[in-house]
Amino acid sequence: MFITFIVGTAGSGKSLLTASFSDWLKIGKQKVITLNLDPGAVVLPYSPDLDIRDHITVDEIMEKYGLGPNGALVVAADLIADEAERLGKEIEEVKPDFVIVDTPGQMELFAFRASGPYIVDELTKEQKALIYLYDSVFSVDPLNYVSNLFLSAALYNRFFVPQAYVLSKCDLLPPKELNRVVDWSANPKALEMAIEEKLIGTRRLLSRDMMHVIYRLGLKFLLTPVSAKTNEGFINLNAILERIFAGGEKFTY
Repeated sequence: MFITFIVGTAGSGKSLLTASFSDWLKIGKQKVITLNLDPGAVVLPYSPDLDIRDHITVDEIMEKYGLGPNGALVVAADLIADEAERLGKEIEEVKPDFVIVDTPGQMELFAFRASGPYIVDELTKEQKALIYLYDSVFSVDPLNYVSNLFLSAALYNRFFVPQAYVLSKCDLLPPKELNRVVDWSANPKALEMAIEEKLIGTRRLLSRDMMHVIYRLGLKFLLTPVSAKTNEGFINLNAILERIFAGGEKFTY
């Protein structure tokens, strides 16, 4: 069994990718289940096989503790950790080949609280990976792209599990802009040139220095363009996961 957590900033397309990629994997005869870990989700583009909302909801927490929506989300993020063992048992009962976990919309609730790494570690002891989404429309600006670089580094430091990096919603960008962003992920000189051309003043200095820090650490975040609407890039994303989980061998049949 392999488990993949889909992580990204709000609006980056986590739930839609969960829906489309799980359907695509099922076409390959993979026994796939989805797990929704967002207790505040109102509408999802898929029907989760397992759902944290069956155990915890933001509305219930607001009513019980007299909190507003933001405070309830913070409390919910911590309460999810208490459900990790139960969710793990539910996964084991189903005996899937592949589990796709849709994490909370507000990434910081999962990534930057103690509960997030705990859930990743304790949900099961099976092989696991993270898919981090770079929102393509947001990332065309080099300032925003460098911000995503730092979030990628922070996630790596928080979870220390294999990670894949996806340029989500790639269907929304013209090919020229899409290729430029992908090139930034593979070619630091191209990114530095874009920073020099597009940014000025403190933003230029900070972005350039932050980029240099990332690359001095030896970290690389190669992007795979993916569209959850057209399924573009799913073959490449699947190949990356196969390298992570099975050394390049097929895990779909």
